[in-house]
Amino acid sequence: MARKSLLVFTAIVLFLSALQCLTALAKSRKSAITPPPGSVERKLVLDALRDEIQKLHGISAVFVVTYLKVDNGWAWIETLPKSPDGTNQYEGVSALLRKSGTKWKVAEIACSEEDNEECLESPGYFKLLKKRFPGMPPAILPK
Repeated sequence: MARKSLLVFTAIVLFLSALQCLTALAKSRKSAITPPPGSVERKLVLDALRDEIQKLHGISAVFVVTYLKVDNGWAWIETLPKSPDGTNQYEGVSALLRKSGTKWKVAEIACSEEDNEECLESPGYFKLLKKRFPGMPPAILPK
């Protein structure tokens, strides 16, 4: 009987340990991540931004990524675009993207005008962004 109780106790301890590990893993996935260069997720985010820049400005661009965080179907990216051959460099682009199904779409490209409270350089920009997109996780935004 004591051996059976010990086996049950051991099984319960192992089960609880496994449950604790799974809970910790799930919590760690709730924080924003930076998809590594070459990853599918990073490519999809950059392709969505590239398509939007092409549509808005009629230019092809490659991006030097200075900041990228993804969490729960949202992404914030800051880039330094340049021409594919590297001869032209363009004004930096920062954008909020939202994933719909398997496809990323640009939700907003940040305005870069100086002295405009609705633009990126304003201290209140991210507060206003959170109001416009209440489902956006704050963990994707720069500190």
